[in-house]
Amino acid sequence: MIIPQEIRLIGQPVRSLQTMLRELSFLYDFLPRLTPDGIFGERTLEAVMLFQREFFPPVTGRVDQATWDAIAALYLQARARLAGPLPCRGYPNCDFSVQPDQESVHLYLVQSMFRALARLLDGIQSAPVTGQNDAATQYNIRWVQQLDGKPQTGVLDQGSWNTISRLYTLFVTYGQK
Repeated sequence: MIIPQEIRLIGQPVRSLQTMLRELSFLYDFLPRLTPDGIFGERTLEAVMLFQREFFPPVTGRVDQATWDAIAALYLQARARLAGPLPCRGYPNCDFSVQPDQESVHLYLVQSMFRALARLLDGIQSAPVTGQNDAATQYNIRWVQQLDGKPQTGVLDQGSWNTISRLYTLFVTYGQK
Protein backbone atom coordinates (compact mmCIF):
# COMPACT_ATOMS: atom_id res chain seq x y z
CA MET A 1 0.00 0.00 0.00
CA ILE A 2 1.38 3.38 -0.95
CA ILE A 3 0.69 6.11 1.58
CA PRO A 4 -0.20 9.49 0.11
CA GLN A 5 2.40 12.16 0.86
CA GLU A 6 -0.04 14.34 2.84
CA ILE A 7 -0.42 11.70 5.57
CA ARG A 8 3.25 10.83 5.94
CA LEU A 9 3.43 12.70 9.20
CA ILE A 10 6.34 12.41 11.58
CA GLY A 11 6.51 13.62 15.17
CA GLN A 12 5.01 13.64 18.63
CA PRO A 13 1.33 13.96 17.61
CA VAL A 14 1.74 10.77 15.59
CA ARG A 15 3.50 9.05 18.50
CA SER A 16 0.64 10.12 20.77
CA LEU A 17 -1.89 8.76 18.29
CA GLN A 18 0.01 5.47 18.08
CA THR A 19 0.24 5.25 21.86
CA MET A 20 -3.50 5.72 22.22
CA LEU A 21 -4.25 3.16 19.50
CA ARG A 22 -1.79 0.71 21.07
CA GLU A 23 -3.51 0.98 24.46
CA LEU A 24 -6.87 0.45 22.77
CA SER A 25 -5.51 -2.69 21.09
CA PHE A 26 -5.28 -4.34 24.52
CA LEU A 27 -9.06 -4.09 24.79
CA TYR A 28 -10.00 -4.44 21.13
CA ASP A 29 -8.33 -7.36 19.36
CA PHE A 30 -9.17 -6.08 15.88
CA LEU A 31 -6.74 -3.18 16.33
CA PRO A 32 -3.11 -3.91 15.47
CA ARG A 33 -0.56 -3.60 18.28
CA LEU A 34 1.41 -0.57 17.13
CA THR A 35 4.90 0.39 18.18
CA PRO A 36 4.84 4.15 18.77
CA ASP A 37 7.61 5.34 16.47
CA GLY A 38 6.20 8.71 15.44
CA ILE A 39 5.83 7.74 11.78
CA PHE A 40 2.36 7.61 10.25
CA GLY A 41 2.97 4.46 8.21
CA GLU A 42 0.82 1.67 6.85
CA ARG A 43 0.15 0.02 10.23
CA THR A 44 -0.94 3.33 11.75
CA LEU A 45 -3.19 4.00 8.77
CA GLU A 46 -4.66 0.52 9.16
CA ALA A 47 -5.31 1.09 12.87
CA VAL A 48 -7.00 4.44 12.19
CA MET A 49 -9.21 2.91 9.51
CA LEU A 50 -10.16 -0.03 11.72
CA PHE A 51 -10.95 2.38 14.55
CA GLN A 52 -13.12 4.43 12.23
CA ARG A 53 -14.87 1.31 10.90
CA GLU A 54 -15.80 0.14 14.39
CA PHE A 55 -16.28 3.35 16.36
CA PHE A 56 -16.30 6.50 14.26
CA PRO A 57 -17.43 6.20 10.64
CA PRO A 58 -16.90 7.12 7.87
CA VAL A 59 -13.67 5.27 7.16
CA THR A 60 -11.31 7.85 5.68
CA GLY A 61 -7.95 7.00 7.22
CA ARG A 62 -7.55 10.69 8.03
CA VAL A 63 -7.18 11.91 11.58
CA ASP A 64 -9.07 15.16 11.74
CA GLN A 65 -10.01 16.83 15.03
CA ALA A 66 -13.22 14.80 15.40
CA THR A 67 -11.39 11.49 14.85
CA TRP A 68 -8.61 12.54 17.25
CA ASP A 69 -11.20 13.45 19.89
CA ALA A 70 -13.00 10.12 19.44
CA ILE A 71 -9.75 8.16 19.79
CA ALA A 72 -8.69 10.24 22.81
CA ALA A 73 -12.07 9.78 24.53
CA LEU A 74 -12.03 6.01 24.05
CA TYR A 75 -8.38 5.93 25.12
CA LEU A 76 -9.22 7.69 28.41
CA GLN A 77 -12.00 5.19 29.06
CA ALA A 78 -9.63 2.33 28.24
CA ARG A 79 -6.95 3.68 30.58
CA ALA A 80 -9.43 3.62 33.43
CA ARG A 81 -10.38 0.02 32.57
CA LEU A 82 -6.80 -1.19 32.09
CA ALA A 83 -5.34 0.52 35.15
CA GLY A 84 -5.34 -1.47 38.35
CA PRO A 85 -6.80 -0.09 41.52
CA LEU A 86 -4.82 2.54 43.34
CA PRO A 87 -2.78 0.94 46.13
CA CYS A 88 -3.45 1.96 49.70
CA ARG A 89 -0.71 2.68 52.15
CA GLY A 90 -2.16 1.63 55.49
CA TYR A 91 0.84 1.88 57.78
CA PRO A 92 1.95 5.41 58.73
CA ASN A 93 5.76 5.10 59.09
CA CYS A 94 8.55 2.78 60.23
CA ASP A 95 8.60 4.14 63.80
CA PHE A 96 4.86 3.69 64.37
CA SER A 97 3.57 0.93 66.67
CA VAL A 98 0.45 0.08 68.64
CA GLN A 99 1.02 -1.39 72.08
CA PRO A 100 -1.32 -3.92 73.74
CA ASP A 101 -4.57 -2.33 74.96
CA GLN A 102 -3.76 0.88 73.05
CA GLU A 103 -6.27 2.38 70.61
CA SER A 104 -5.43 3.48 67.09
CA VAL A 105 -7.43 4.27 63.99
CA HIS A 106 -4.90 2.15 62.08
CA LEU A 107 -6.13 -0.96 63.84
CA TYR A 108 -9.47 -0.78 62.04
CA LEU A 109 -7.78 -1.84 58.82
CA VAL A 110 -5.61 -4.48 60.53
CA GLN A 111 -8.59 -5.97 62.36
CA SER A 112 -10.62 -6.03 59.13
CA MET A 113 -7.79 -7.88 57.41
CA PHE A 114 -7.67 -10.36 60.30
CA ARG A 115 -11.43 -10.95 59.94
CA ALA A 116 -10.99 -11.83 56.27
CA LEU A 117 -7.90 -13.95 56.93
CA ALA A 118 -9.67 -15.85 59.73
CA ARG A 119 -12.02 -17.28 57.10
CA LEU A 120 -9.07 -18.66 55.14
CA LEU A 121 -6.24 -19.47 57.57
CA ASP A 122 -6.25 -21.71 60.60
CA GLY A 123 -4.81 -19.96 63.62
CA ILE A 124 -6.19 -16.47 63.08
CA GLN A 125 -9.22 -15.56 65.17
CA SER A 126 -12.12 -13.55 63.83
CA ALA A 127 -12.81 -10.69 66.21
CA PRO A 128 -14.73 -7.43 66.19
CA VAL A 129 -13.23 -4.33 64.59
CA THR A 130 -12.82 -2.00 67.55
CA GLY A 131 -9.69 0.06 66.90
CA GLN A 132 -8.20 -1.25 70.14
CA ASN A 133 -5.30 -3.67 70.43
CA ASP A 134 -7.47 -5.98 72.51
CA ALA A 135 -6.82 -9.62 73.46
CA ALA A 136 -8.03 -11.05 70.14
CA THR A 137 -5.94 -8.60 68.12
CA GLN A 138 -2.89 -9.29 70.27
CA TYR A 139 -3.44 -13.03 69.75
CA ASN A 140 -3.51 -12.55 65.97
CA ILE A 141 -0.45 -10.28 65.99
CA ARG A 142 1.41 -12.87 68.09
CA TRP A 143 0.38 -15.57 65.60
CA VAL A 144 1.88 -13.48 62.78
CA GLN A 145 5.02 -12.77 64.82
CA GLN A 146 5.44 -16.50 65.50
CA LEU A 147 5.03 -17.17 61.78
CA ASP A 148 7.89 -14.72 61.16
CA GLY A 149 10.06 -16.22 63.89
CA LYS A 150 9.96 -12.90 65.80
CA PRO A 151 9.38 -12.30 69.52
CA GLN A 152 5.66 -12.64 70.25
CA THR A 153 4.92 -9.26 71.82
CA GLY A 154 1.41 -8.52 70.50
CA VAL A 155 2.68 -5.07 69.46
CA LEU A 156 1.68 -4.00 65.98
CA ASP A 157 4.90 -2.80 64.38
CA GLN A 158 6.11 -2.46 60.82
CA GLY A 159 7.34 -6.06 60.60
CA SER A 160 3.98 -7.41 61.77
CA TRP A 161 2.15 -5.01 59.43
CA ASN A 162 4.24 -6.19 56.47
CA THR A 163 3.42 -9.83 57.15
CA ILE A 164 -0.29 -9.15 57.69
CA SER A 165 -0.37 -7.13 54.48
CA ARG A 166 1.39 -9.89 52.51
CA LEU A 167 -0.94 -12.56 53.89
CA TYR A 168 -3.96 -10.45 53.00
CA THR A 169 -2.65 -9.83 49.49
CA LEU A 170 -1.87 -13.51 48.88
CA PHE A 171 -4.91 -15.14 50.43
CA VAL A 172 -7.64 -12.53 50.09
CA THR A 173 -6.77 -10.18 47.23
CA TYR A 174 -5.25 -12.73 44.86
CA GLY A 175 -6.55 -15.94 46.40
CA GLN A 176 -10.24 -15.30 45.88
CA LYS A 177 -11.74 -15.87 42.46
